[in-house]
Amino acid sequence: MAFTGGAVAAGIGYQWGNGVLTWRGAQYPFRLTGLSVVDVGITRLSATGRVRNLHRLEDFNGNYVAASAGGALAGGASATTLRNQNGVIMEGISTQQGVRLTLAPGGVSVTLAA
Repeated sequence: MAFTGGAVAAGIGYQWGNGVLTWRGAQYPFRLTGLSVVDVGITRLSATGRVRNLHRLEDFNGNYVAASAGGALAGGASATTLRNQNGVIMEGISTQQGVRLTLAPGGVSVTLAA
């Protein structure tokens, strides 16, 4: 899995991005959107990682919730684990450019492109 995106926040943040899931030898584009609270800053990010517990492609779609708060300053890297309602887990390492502080866990909606 790899994706790029961004985030803008002033109290309540909005995140967006596009990515590609590589699964069983094929590539599937996806979109990612989400909200977070108690969030400040502007960032551009890129991430790579792996997906676990994906048994059916359609289970990749869903609302993923992060389990931790974190922050990045001027190009910091962070690790994130997200899990959706189908038990699919995304583990990613992201590199962020800009300044952002998140004080509460957030979530994202992931949808495979048609």
